[in-house]
Amino acid sequence: MRLRLRPISFAAVITTGLTITVGGVGAQSAKTGIEGRWGGALTIMGAELPFSVTFERVGIELRPFSVTEDSLSRPKATMDIPAQGAFDLPLTSFSYENSRVHFELQAGIGLAVWDGIHEGDVIEGEFTQNGALGTFRIERDDVDEVEEEPELLPYQQEVVTFENGQFHFEGTLTLPHGPGPYPAVVMITGSGPQDRDEQIFGFRPFKIIADHLTRLKIAVYRYDDRGVGGSTGSVSEATSSDFADDVLAAVARVGADPRIDAARIGLIGHSEGGIVAPIAANRSKAISFAVLLAGTSVTGAEVIYEQAMLIARAANASEADIAEQTHFQQRMFEALSRGEDLEQFRDEMEADFRQALAMASPEEREAISDIDEFIETRVNAEIGRIQTPWFRYFLSYDPADALRQVKIPILALFGEMDLQVSPAQNYELMVEALSGNDDVTIELIPGANHLFQEAVTGSPNEYPTLDKSFIPGFLEKISDWILART
Repeated sequence: MRLRLRPISFAAVITTGLTITVGGVGAQSAKTGIEGRWGGALTIMGAELPFSVTFERVGIELRPFSVTEDSLSRPKATMDIPAQGAFDLPLTSFSYENSRVHFELQAGIGLAVWDGIHEGDVIEGEFTQNGALGTFRIERDDVDEVEEEPELLPYQQEVVTFENGQFHFEGTLTLPHGPGPYPAVVMITGSGPQDRDEQIFGFRPFKIIADHLTRLKIAVYRYDDRGVGGSTGSVSEATSSDFADDVLAAVARVGADPRIDAARIGLIGHSEGGIVAPIAANRSKAISFAVLLAGTSVTGAEVIYEQAMLIARAANASEADIAEQTHFQQRMFEALSRGEDLEQFRDEMEADFRQALAMASPEEREAISDIDEFIETRVNAEIGRIQTPWFRYFLSYDPADALRQVKIPILALFGEMDLQVSPAQNYELMVEALSGNDDVTIELIPGANHLFQEAVTGSPNEYPTLDKSFIPGFLEKISDWILART
């Protein structure tokens, strides 16, 4: 059977994913309702897909939300599915009555519906989508956050907006107290629609970095991606080159603030953000330094092959299955690069899904009312995903070309256990591409994953189980380097 090996950052619909075991919270929460953040997994067709959802109480009405401390006036319903690169997905039709919880997600392959029972710090129940039946279990994921008293921050923060052509962006600017002017950093998220905090299972990497740097007198601006939160547009309809223009518009907005030293503005880009940052830096003299976190130095196609292989090995897939899947991906991507219609791969995709269904339990198969329609919907979603402008650009773009042109100071960090951007694939080529730059620091962080957390396996499937903090020393490595250059 050919495995459905997908890079974690590309799909935006509910599908089955790689299997994980989600750890429990342990301590009891002080809250008696369901407000707050919850994390767990959906189980369907024998596979588990981790996800998280958050709920907010507004007066006597409870509804889901995804907000920051500076946008509480706009409560909304969202879900994160990191294994599919799906973040800030809006939930609808939420209800909570007599311990029964119901919420829905409008997905590309059909309405996804969760019906569950709340008891203590657990919500569990049934999942349905397009005739498929599954189960889910989520546990409160914010015990510590709920019980903490809000901290009086030693800096100021403001909602700051900017425009790039027809697109509107919203973000958070954190500033030291005082008139300044201060050096500043603009942050760039990784692939997929992500909010200003780059939130993944309750871990907010960008918020933590912003807090650390601002306490050290470095202003930080982080903003919602296109189509996320307070920003308009669509990530899938844009490219890394378009995102670089967004960054430059953000830099211009920040640089116009009299409290910011326009001669000391740098970038911090994570994952795809590490691709975008060099593109932006080569287009403008307004950028004085850049930090690349798990950035790539090979084409997107090469990243996908390596990422899929490493994650599959971590899931104990056979080498034969991995080789077969890689070959299939190669044929499909080559056809895409030639401008060919991917309909030629439809039969193979359908065969894969039918084989997967054949391995499901009789109960799971019986829960699908129309198997042909079920499979067709999923194949259509897969073909559509691969043919988006973003995916096409990512496949062929070689970031080494931009890296060779960058002359500003560069700090590039890789996680030793990163399975999404492999240091074995990218580190040495990054060194080579930046060899003409006089101020380059490239380091490997031992024990760190793609998010620079202390990891066990490095697989994205363990994100829900890890501490929501960076590996020790990571933040200081960034701040020490920036302070030495500003």
